[in-house]
This record gives sequence, C-alpha cells and structure tokens, in this order.
Amino acid sequence: MKFVLDWGRRYSLWVFNFGLACCAIEFIATSMSKHDFIRLGVIPFAPSPRQADLMVVSGTVTDKMAPAVQRLYEQMPEPKYVISFGACSNCGGPYWDSYCVTKGVDQLVPVDVYVPGCPPRPEALLHGIMRLQDRIAADEQPASRETARFPLLRRQTDDS
Repeated sequence: MKFVLDWGRRYSLWVFNFGLACCAIEFIATSMSKHDFIRLGVIPFAPSPRQADLMVVSGTVTDKMAPAVQRLYEQMPEPKYVISFGACSNCGGPYWDSYCVTKGVDQLVPVDVYVPGCPPRPEALLHGIMRLQDRIAADEQPASRETARFPLLRRQTDDS
C-alpha cells in the first residue's frame, strides 16, 4: 500500500509558483506545450497553497516579501516540498549585496532542490522536478530545518 501512496505522491505534484522576477517567466515557459511538465505528473497551478504539494520560489526574495514566503509555506499541507529556482532565490543572485535582499530562500523555508542559473532554462526546472521525484521515490522526507541537505543541480549547457 505504501508503494501506491508514494507513486501517487511522486506523480501528482500540485505546484504553487511564488514568482517574483524574471525566473517566473521561465517557470511559465516550462509549463507550456514545448516542455510540458504535466507529462511528468506535475499539475502546474494549484489554486492556493492549501492545495499544493510543491512550492517553486523563483526570483529575488526581498526582506519585505520574506514574511509572505513563510506564511505561504506554512499554509501548505504535509508533506510539502520546495524548489529554489534561479540564482536570486538560491543566494540573492546579482543583488546579493543589497540591503533589502534575502540571501537565499533557505534562510526562510527548508529547500529540497536548488536549480541554478540566471535565469535557469526550462530544462533545468524539469531536471529539478525529476530530482525531487527521485527523492520522493526513495522515501526521503521533505527538507526541514533539522534535515536540510541542500542538494545542488549542475548547470546545464547547450551541449549537455
């Protein structure tokens, strides 16, 4: 029975996108017909965080937006997963030295998968989703403050 539940959890991820900047456009491109992450079992737009399994944070998280990110994460039901999408949400990106930029969304919520790039390509998000699905299949618990391992995906190039 557990196998069936894990299979269902792996292939029916409802995504809540918290798009803050240019990386959000790449998220939208990933959900369109050319890349079509629905074929991976990812439902792109959950009506609210209360129906979402996966939160994709894409873009620059400012200190003023930090409470909103935490509040939305807390509204998600367990098990909940987070993908940090793009350099800005990973570490502040080119704005890391600004007084108002949070130096990575992992300071606010536990992150399961990091997707590097500025902005990352849609294929990188697909790879990050598949990496998360592999973690779910391996029965790994979602990241928490106590168990965060911070996996990093390698940057994809045109010839890889």
